[in-house]
Parts: sequence; structure tokens; C-alpha cells
Amino acid sequence: MQDLLGYVLFCAVLTAAGWLLAGFMARLYAGDRVLLSPVLRPVERAVYRLAGIRTEVTHGWKTYALAVLVFNLAGFLLLYAILRLQGVLPLNPDGIGPMSPDLAFNTAISFVTNTNWQAYSGEAQLSYFAQMAGLTVQNFTSAATGMAVGLAVIRGFTGETGAVLGNFWADMTRSVLYVLLPLSILLGLALILQGVPQTLLGAAHVTTLEGADQLIARGPAAAQIAIKQLGTNGGGFFGVNSAHPFENPTILSNMAQCLSILLIPVAFCFLFGRMAKDARQGWAIYAAMGVMFLIGLIVIWWGETGGNAALGLGTNMEGKEQRFGAGLSALWAEVTTAASNGSVNAMHDSFMPLSGLVQMVNMMIGEVIFGGVGAGLYGMLLYVVLAVFLAGLMVGRTPEYLGRKIEAREVTLAMLAFLSMPLGILVGGAISATVPAAVASVQEPGPHGLSEILYAYSSAVGNNGSAFGGFGAAAQWQTTALGLLMLLGRYAIIVPMLAIAGSLAAKKRAAVTSGTFPTHGPLFVTLLVLTVTILGALTFFPVLALGPIAEQTALTSGQSF
Repeated sequence: MQDLLGYVLFCAVLTAAGWLLAGFMARLYAGDRVLLSPVLRPVERAVYRLAGIRTEVTHGWKTYALAVLVFNLAGFLLLYAILRLQGVLPLNPDGIGPMSPDLAFNTAISFVTNTNWQAYSGEAQLSYFAQMAGLTVQNFTSAATGMAVGLAVIRGFTGETGAVLGNFWADMTRSVLYVLLPLSILLGLALILQGVPQTLLGAAHVTTLEGADQLIARGPAAAQIAIKQLGTNGGGFFGVNSAHPFENPTILSNMAQCLSILLIPVAFCFLFGRMAKDARQGWAIYAAMGVMFLIGLIVIWWGETGGNAALGLGTNMEGKEQRFGAGLSALWAEVTTAASNGSVNAMHDSFMPLSGLVQMVNMMIGEVIFGGVGAGLYGMLLYVVLAVFLAGLMVGRTPEYLGRKIEAREVTLAMLAFLSMPLGILVGGAISATVPAAVASVQEPGPHGLSEILYAYSSAVGNNGSAFGGFGAAAQWQTTALGLLMLLGRYAIIVPMLAIAGSLAAKKRAAVTSGTFPTHGPLFVTLLVLTVTILGALTFFPVLALGPIAEQTALTSGQSF
């Protein structure tokens, strides 16, 4: 009962904080004066001058998409170079050498696409320069890219007829300067107060109680951890991520990080309602996400506190930190897989099969239960297009959303974006389950081994970044294949959604009549949840039946894997 009361309080604080932040963001992106304007407006103008950005120039969807792709390509090339050259670059007190080509390829793609997949151990394989100038910078820019695309899509859905999607460079700059950077400073300072290190000194040499010498890794961790959570990035400073006491030392730091992961995605729901000039639209999307989030959370909590039937044990504490227990580990697991975050405070490989099933489904449906910053909102709008189309078929009317007709072009683009998930997960996973070089990455036999593959490929295509601990992610096959699938999962949704936004922006608004299907009430929320469930989750039901469902069934009869 204490866990459940804590979940209720968490959701209440999250909702209030997201609503307040949405008000700030609405004024910011409208170009109005905000609280931070006196300090940051001169900095913003200086950035535009140095970069040659003309903010009065607005973009159509093709120009906006091209700017996204070009900027992200430049970020990939820069980060790849840093990882390969870190051995000769500064701020490397521990003398760490260059990253291998395939691992650098995988890591650079993962951080540029906001996936932050970790096939490496940060304290052993990355210099401070690579952590700060490489990974931390991309944590900001990849998050800002998602926020900018989210804004462009909102403008296309809600703007006046003929409206353009905005200016990518201005949207991204404002997202970093006014939202991500100030929040990261506040969270970083709070984490330092909780005991998270922030230093440029090398590893500490200590003598243990037994008299042995030991090296304790440390570094500028707090700054990276703050933006990894606020930007739904997830890549940890240390190999075991937020289970490490230097990343997440206390219950207070744990709750602050959980809130920070979902803060901006929740704010985007309310921002949508504000920009649509109808708050009910934002609340409807938030309600649909919230219902699915709570169902998943309760299932994971029940699975972890209900005990292990095969072993006759009570609460499942395998792979969990004692300072968090099953309740806070369940909350983190749901938060991090519902958002495209990927950080962990417990080993997901040790969760019960049904808990793992929920985490996989969260990623398989496209990370739309709040999802990434900006990305969760435009991912859910993909399902909105499909839900409205289905509603139109049922009542015999041309489907409309916010006064604009949803026609063949929009539905075709939405389906192309949707199909990127099963294509990457099922086809990529099937190959990985048959090619010997890929099968070697699987640790466990039977259905749990299949779950390791499904989780990894769902995480890559969904741009999440977490994995089952037994999966050999550093194998060359996996670093290459998963890197390519991260690109598919990111840009095969961004480009079609920008195209849909551009198409809708060009259409005239239709007047609301008695036959217009309302998209702000309980009926629409129910339809949207069912659309996500049927199109998203059930697409993967056959393969899930062979993985976590089969494992759970075997567990009830006393067999474990």
C-alpha cells in the first residue's frame, strides 16, 4: 500500500510540474518574453549571429526535415571522431585509449538518435573529454532535436491554414538555452548535494579494510546525469547506470530523476493543448498516455512484489538495489521504458517475465507512453491519425482532427512510420536469432534467450537504450546491426510525421458540426488507447507468446530459465 500511495503522489507532482512547464514553453516558442529572457535573450541573439541564423525565415516540412538530418549527420561525425581520437585528446587522466571503430559507430549513432545504447562501460572506456564534449553535448542536441520536431508537428496540426512549421535552428536553440540547460543546472546541483561526484580528478586510489589497493572511478558525473534524464537520453556515466551509488545514491535522487525523465514529455501534452487553443485536446492525449502508464506500472509492481513461484520466494529482489527495493525499481522500470530513456536502477534481466513483457511492449509501440522529449508527442499523434481514420470508417464520415480532414496521404504516411517498428524488431530480431555471429550474444537458453533478443531490438528501434544484462551487446554484429536500426527507429518516424504536419498545415479548417467526432472526451481517449493496443501491442503478440509469455507459463509450473 505504501508503494501505491507513493505512485499516486508521484503522478500528482508530475502532472502539476508538467502543466506549469507547458505554460512557460508556450510563451517561449511563441516568441514572448519569459522569466529567463533578460539573461538569455542576449545569448540567444549572439548564437544566431555567430551561426548566421535568420529566425524570421520559416521552413516548410521538407526544409525542416533536411535541417534535422544535416545537423544530426554533423553531430554523428563529430562524436565518432572524438571517440576514435580520445586517446590523444585532453582531459584523459586515466589514459584511456581510442574506442574501436564498430563500437564508436554504435555509440555515436546511439547518442545522436537519443537512444544512448551502452555497449561499453563509461568509467573504463571513455575519457572525461569524450564524456563531456562528446556524449553530454549530444545529450543536449539530440533532445533539442526531438523537441524541435515535436514543435514543428504541433504547428502543422494546430496552426492556421498555410502555416509553416517554424525554424528548426531557432526551435533547437531555444530548447537548449531556455529549457534543457536551466533545468539541467538545477538538477545537477541537487544531485551533487545528494552525493553524486562532479570532478575532473582521475580515479581515486584507496586502501580497503583488508589492506588491498582499489581504484574507485569518478569524474564529472552529475552534469551528464542531469541531462541524460531531462533529455530522455539514458546513457550513464558508469557502466551500471543509475544502479551505481555515484549516479543515484539516495531515494530522493531516485525520485528526482524519475520525475525529470517524464517532466518534458508530460509538458508536451499540455503544450499541444495550449497551441491548439483547446486545453482539452492536450488533456485527452495526456489521459491516454497516463492510463497506459498506470496499467504497466501496476503490472510490473505486482510481478516484482508477488514473488517467484519457481523458487518459492517472496518479493523478487534479484538484480535490485536494497536502497530502492522492488517498489522504486518497478517505478523506474516503467518510467524509463515508457519514456525513451533507457537508464536503469535495477537489472531488467532479473525482472519477472510479465514485468519484462510490459517493458518490451512499452518500447514496441513506439515509445508513445510519454516517450522521448517531443518524440513521444509526435509518436502519439501518429496513432491519433490512425484512430481518427478508424473512427471515420465506423461512422461513415471523412475523418477529421482539429478541423482538418485526414485523407489517404496522411494515413499512408502514418502507416509507413508505424511499420518501421515491426520491420526493425521482427525482421532484425529474426536475423539475430538465426545468424551464428548474432546468436553468440544470447546468454540464456529457451524463451528467456528470445526475450533478450526481443528486448535489445525493441530498445534499439524504439530509441530506448536499455537492455537485458545477459545480452552481449558489444559483439561486432550487434554494434553494427543495432546502430543501423537506431537510425531506422528515429528518422523513419520523424520524416513521415513532418510530412503529415506539412500536409495538414496546407488544408483549410472545416467547421465543427453535430456530426464531427469529438477528440477531447473519454470516448476518444478509449479509442486512442485501443488503437495503440491493437495496432501496436498485438502486432508483436505471436513473438511475445514465444518469449516472456512462455517463460511466465513455465514459471507457474516450477521451471525457470
